[in-house]
Amino acid sequence: MNKITLQNVHNRIKSYIHRTPVLTSQLIDNLCDANVFFKCENFQKMGAFKMRGATNAILNLTDTQKSKGVVTHSSGNFAQALSLAAKQIGVKAFIVMPKNAPQVKKDAVKTYEGIIIECESNIKAREKEAYKIGIEKGATFIHPSNDDDVIHGQGTAAIELLEEYPDLDYIFTPVGGGGLLAGTLLAAKYFSKNCKVIAGEPKEADDAYRSLLSGSIEKNETSNTIADGLRTHLGDRNFPIIKKHVEKIIRVEEDEIIHAMKLILERMKIIIEPSSAVAFAALLKEKETIKNKNIGVIISGGNVDLSNLPF
Repeated sequence: MNKITLQNVHNRIKSYIHRTPVLTSQLIDNLCDANVFFKCENFQKMGAFKMRGATNAILNLTDTQKSKGVVTHSSGNFAQALSLAAKQIGVKAFIVMPKNAPQVKKDAVKTYEGIIIECESNIKAREKEAYKIGIEKGATFIHPSNDDDVIHGQGTAAIELLEEYPDLDYIFTPVGGGGLLAGTLLAAKYFSKNCKVIAGEPKEADDAYRSLLSGSIEKNETSNTIADGLRTHLGDRNFPIIKKHVEKIIRVEEDEIIHAMKLILERMKIIIEPSSAVAFAALLKEKETIKNKNIGVIISGGNVDLSNLPF
């Protein structure tokens, strides 16, 4: 992996994604005693950064692989991302979703012409069904976060941010499966002078924090966090990058996530999902670290159920 590889990824996916805006708020700057730049991936196609990695992964397939389609298992944003990316490129997408996935998410996948296969709501059932489709259809499995092409694609959000604001001291990002964090770390390494990356994680799902401490991939037995997109664990492709390069992982409480979500809505008039608010909540806990600094925050997505807001 080098700067040229990442730049090629960025160029490859440009015509399939939005270059999302970077927004600021004087009120938030005053509150944080810092200059804060929000990279708004809630305005990305299908509403989240995952469009980037999904697009890159499909574009990197051979023509033979594309002709047989792709498969993933996801109940959330990656299900939508892979479906839309596949539709744009002209590839079939088989999406394994748990039976209890919200209907609104199933409907979104169908809108993007993803072919839904339902399974029981546990990871073993999801993996088994995805494997079965891979065998039966010859479809290529694409993991939502533990895949090099996906990681590199996710890093393009930070590349765009650094192109506009090359003097950032820190970038804050949420961490769940680790694809966005690993991609952001690579972007900061190759496209900045000395920008450090800090991740936010719910205390209720602090497997990445514990993984850094133990040196091996930890998992959550149960998790009740409102940030449902961050309940997944790290993988063997992204964990080494995270372990080597991340400055720190900050754990945030559930009420801090809700407070951050409300603050963005009130001050910036934009809707973000709880998983996105985790990065901003982490920033609010690090006021001493960030004082008088230039700070980037990746707002990872805006796919929130408006009928089920936590406030």
